[in-house]
Amino acid sequence: MSEVQWECFSLPIQLAFFYRDSSANKVVVLYPSPGGATESLLPISSWENVVSENSILAEMQPDVEALLVNRLNESRQYYLASIDVCYELVGLIRMHWRGFGGGDQVWQEIAQFFRRLDETAITVPTPLPPETEVCRA
Repeated sequence: MSEVQWECFSLPIQLAFFYRDSSANKVVVLYPSPGGATESLLPISSWENVVSENSILAEMQPDVEALLVNRLNESRQYYLASIDVCYELVGLIRMHWRGFGGGDQVWQEIAQFFRRLDETAITVPTPLPPETEVCRA
């Protein structure tokens, strides 16, 4: 996902997961917060743009799999993961967050979560990003 594509989603933080909700017949984007998972309004055309460049996302099982995105600091990590794994991250943040900025422990827990995920992840080759990207609303 390019910088422009990510910015099109207008998310307030650099962690989120995207999944297809079959009952609502739409893609839902949630981001973890100290209060739990928070739903964001997703510009569907922006999601379609990302899927068109990453065909594996079109194969996500509705209500079961999600695209988990970590763009904290300099990270650019993308995982096709079980929704349960995404909610594990939400719970971890909710449990360890302290004060306004979260505290050192929550950031250590988040880093450890993604290290564990990396240990079990299977890398999927991705195409080179297009030369020109447009944010569609």
